[in-house]
Amino acid sequence: MNTDNQQITEPVLDENQIMALRREKLTRIRTQGVAFPNDFRRDAFAADLHQTYDEFDKAALEEKAVPVRVAGRIMLKRGMGKASFATLQDMSGQIQLYINNQGVGEAVHEAFKHWDMGDIIGAEGVLFKTNHGELTVRVSTLRLLTKSLRPLPDKFHGLADQEQKYRQRYVDLITNPDTRDTFIKRSQIIQTIRNVMVGERYLEVETPMMHPIPGGAAAKPFATHHNALDLELYLRIAPELYLKRLVVGGLERVFEVNRNFRNEGMSTRHNPEFTMMEFYEAFADYRRMMDLTETIIRTAAIETTGSAMVRYNDQTVDLSLPFARMTIVEAILHFNPQYNIEELNNEHWLKTEIKKHGSALPPAPGIGSLQLALFEECAEAKLWQPTFIIDYPVEVSPLARASDTQPTLTERFELFVVGRELANGYSELNDPEDQAARFKAQVAQKDAGDDEAMHYDADYIRAMEYGLPPTGGCGIGIDRLVMLLTNAPSIRDVVLFPQMRPE
Repeated sequence: MNTDNQQITEPVLDENQIMALRREKLTRIRTQGVAFPNDFRRDAFAADLHQTYDEFDKAALEEKAVPVRVAGRIMLKRGMGKASFATLQDMSGQIQLYINNQGVGEAVHEAFKHWDMGDIIGAEGVLFKTNHGELTVRVSTLRLLTKSLRPLPDKFHGLADQEQKYRQRYVDLITNPDTRDTFIKRSQIIQTIRNVMVGERYLEVETPMMHPIPGGAAAKPFATHHNALDLELYLRIAPELYLKRLVVGGLERVFEVNRNFRNEGMSTRHNPEFTMMEFYEAFADYRRMMDLTETIIRTAAIETTGSAMVRYNDQTVDLSLPFARMTIVEAILHFNPQYNIEELNNEHWLKTEIKKHGSALPPAPGIGSLQLALFEECAEAKLWQPTFIIDYPVEVSPLARASDTQPTLTERFELFVVGRELANGYSELNDPEDQAARFKAQVAQKDAGDDEAMHYDADYIRAMEYGLPPTGGCGIGIDRLVMLLTNAPSIRDVVLFPQMRPE
């Protein structure tokens, strides 16, 4: 028998003992009828009920006698003499249940006392407020819908081990409201991006995820095999070349929220499979792409967080102002006043300085690639506020259009925020003969040992020969954008099921 304010708790047992007891309960439930019914239909979510009725006082709510049907997981149980309280959690939040013999009957109330934390239940009743003012359902019908066989982690600590959170995301989502909020925000961010693109008259499309030739980025692909065709294929490293084929075909504004796969190292910023949003617009250049990228990111911040001022790692990121724009050399000099322009145009000095930072020299030859390598060592991490780095060298931009006034540079940008790349875009190269020559140069680099250099894509050259309009394009890293807007330190915190070594 329960005394007043007695907590209904499970015995202190290990997980195997608890599971054995719960399986015994399930066995008894099976003898009484359908153990896992699917005929309960809810008509309300916890958050909606709070939003609508929290402002009502006790008397007003009693007078309205609002009937509700709610369903979710038991997260807390406690006994109060002849009555019991439970906290029910659904996808929107939590609401309290009040259960007694008068409402549900003695048999159901007694059965409830033997249900466990984590069990999934359905409850029907009327809303009221307790003497403490908490919105509660006075339950008249109560049903066990799913028996939970495994115990939830301690409610005060959740999953303590970070790796376990990634491996058992389902438990992390049950017990950690911050985790749920992160992934709700992720969905909102992606939906906001889609809304912006549709508002700009873009068409959402899908392109292949298995390619005969990996292209659209400098990256090492995953290989797979198609049995029926007896064909070696590669998981997509980028959708770029297919999206630009569509622009050739007359779909002049296209975008894709796409999964990409790169067989590279893993870090707090890198997962072997990741999400990007790539978009291409005919009769546009990289300046238009920068403007639209800025709009997308600012709108996503405002719609998701309520402000264009976001906090990341205890520092403020101001997305409300126009994003800064600097060249690679300007950025190096801005953060390293000890350097001068003559040094940054001296190949021997650049190589020496890069080695001082403990880095290998870049595989692509040329002053531009050396300047980029030095930028990555001494300036990139310092770009906290949103900054477009513009006008990249030709040798590291095989798909970007060269500048008409400075042929060694391309009309390309990368957006950096909190010291990491967030977007990459450019005026697209639409000269098929120039593109063919650059592909050949990439092949030469691959033959020389650069396994991330591009292949020669003859079909893409053929498409370009039909005429690719002047075009701007960009790719935005969705995972990194979500990290920024949810203050997440690692990409694994914003990917529901990050890649892990097998247990």
